[in-house]
Amino acid sequence: MIRFNDEQWDKVIANYRKWWKGELGRPILPMIISGADPGLAVPKAPLLRFANCADLSIPAEALIDRLDYELSTYEFYGDSFPYVSLSCFGPGVMAAFMGATLEPAEHTVWFHLDKKIPVEELHLTYDADNIWLNRLKDIYRAGMKKWGGNVCMGMTDLGGNLDILASFLGTEELLFEVSDHPKEVKRLCMEITELWQKYYWELTEILRGQRVYSDWSGALSEKPTYILQCDFSYMISSSMFHDFVHDDLATISSGLEKPFYHLDGIGEIKHLDELLSIDTIKGIQWVPGSGEPETRDWSDLYGKISAAGKKIMAGYGLDSYLDEILRVTKKPDELMKMRFSCPMEKKETALKALAKYGAI
Repeated sequence: MIRFNDEQWDKVIANYRKWWKGELGRPILPMIISGADPGLAVPKAPLLRFANCADLSIPAEALIDRLDYELSTYEFYGDSFPYVSLSCFGPGVMAAFMGATLEPAEHTVWFHLDKKIPVEELHLTYDADNIWLNRLKDIYRAGMKKWGGNVCMGMTDLGGNLDILASFLGTEELLFEVSDHPKEVKRLCMEITELWQKYYWELTEILRGQRVYSDWSGALSEKPTYILQCDFSYMISSSMFHDFVHDDLATISSGLEKPFYHLDGIGEIKHLDELLSIDTIKGIQWVPGSGEPETRDWSDLYGKISAAGKKIMAGYGLDSYLDEILRVTKKPDELMKMRFSCPMEKKETALKALAKYGAI
């Protein structure tokens, strides 16, 4: 049995609503404690992960039953709520919707074309019969039938426009094409933007009736939202970002409820000014990237985001670095912590940390 009732739902939704208005007086801090007795037997189906996402022999209903078991082992504290991520089909799964090969690995999913197509001959189209699109639809439908909207199933990780395009052309090839054939790349970017919206709203339609919406970040929204990204932008200049990515972000974000942008790694910092100029992007999730210590001082970056009037979504654990962000922003309602978990044996310590910030 999932330990979350109507009163808890009303409270967490109200907290997010106040936070966006600047009336909560503290950061958003969603914490789950794992290891509670689920009160039911472990289903035979495996937990849905990157490594087994392509196993179509497992019925969608069986996957949902296994996820239900997992949710039944959680206790929800702070601003957490019953949530299921469908990002396990890989970052940029939209490429698979349009014909790219989906190749699972232990910790991610890769996408590629078995035969390369020259950029001028490549055209991206919608396929209603695509096996991966319909697999996700089946899982969403099974979840809605099981939970009736009382569990939030996040939007799958559709991907950013150049990330998706790199799955078709290859990363190295795309780096050449943005210089050698910019008009063709721009054409394909426009095709991706149009198709992205079609896929997003088609999947969202199945989720109508959920109490709330989310994406792979786990942040709660009362209306359809998404955390936008373009990891490929790490490798291109600011001018190229403006030419190939800006319009995509502006178009997609204008149709969503308070979207964030996933700023991943120091190589993307050069695009921050461009991102902050897009009014319809309401927050920045900063992830320093591999090799960067958690203790590094990012005060200038957080201060810049805050000064632009954007919200901040932070990763890492619940520790002193949150205080550093709060000292820079001086506005506790600007900060949202990504959803995080703690084992039952550390529950007392975790709850004290929540209490420190007034979240319990």
